[in-house]
Amino acid sequence: MRIIARLCLGSLLLCAVLWLCWIKVNTKEKADEQPRTLPQILTLPGYSRLPDGQPLSRNPCKSCAVVSSSGQMLGSGLGPQIDQAECVLRMNTAPTLGYEADVGSRSSLRVVSHTSVPLLLRNQTYFFQQSQDTVYVIWGPLRQMDIDSGITYRVLQHTKGMYPQVQIYTLTQSMMAHCDLVFQNETGKNRAMSGTFLSTGWFTMILAMELCEEITVYGMVGENYCRNRFNPPVPYHYYEKGRLDECTMYMMHERASRGAHRFITEKAVFARWAHRKQIHFAHPSWGA
Repeated sequence: MRIIARLCLGSLLLCAVLWLCWIKVNTKEKADEQPRTLPQILTLPGYSRLPDGQPLSRNPCKSCAVVSSSGQMLGSGLGPQIDQAECVLRMNTAPTLGYEADVGSRSSLRVVSHTSVPLLLRNQTYFFQQSQDTVYVIWGPLRQMDIDSGITYRVLQHTKGMYPQVQIYTLTQSMMAHCDLVFQNETGKNRAMSGTFLSTGWFTMILAMELCEEITVYGMVGENYCRNRFNPPVPYHYYEKGRLDECTMYMMHERASRGAHRFITEKAVFARWAHRKQIHFAHPSWGA
């Protein structure tokens, strides 16, 4: 009788184990069937909205086109491809009107230096009336962007009052400090002590990495491009012909002891970022 009882108990335990295994497998299969989606809303506290100071909140972008202001874009014919991206990021006052075939026509976000704000105001109809869907992200030092005494901040407040429908954000000072720290961590050099001004491209790439799942950068050359003397010269900006060519400008800034952008150094950093995130470089195409 004891043997029979033990056999029965063993059978019951085996059935229980098999039952639990079946439940676990079926639960996992149902969980795997659930769709995996990106977060519905991204909240980026480093960007402060005028006039209420709320952080930048919006849907994440699955695909982003970051469009350089470089003369490399002239004749590219990439406008239709750029406009197919879910979000299009542009820099400063680089226009689309008249250049649609090469740079596209859409502007989801525009990252603007404090020094370029007066240029925005020179063409208010184009930027603030015709492009009402564009989010403007303005960066600058505290003396310009201070809420109480910054001259640029006051100008932006006035602009917001004139065009209440326009979305304007400023980088918080903690975000500005973060961007400096990223530069120091990537290069081993303190930005201020090395006489460096970060470029608008730097702030644009950091924003894109926060906002976008996949990034295609258009018109940005690699760090070694300007060392090849056989590359044809192009304008520094596609919309400013007749000025210094791009590589002359890059080399002049890279060699300056103070008060300069480190365009070439920044591009070396961007190449490293492409190993951590889906970043592709187009026209010219180059690998990380």
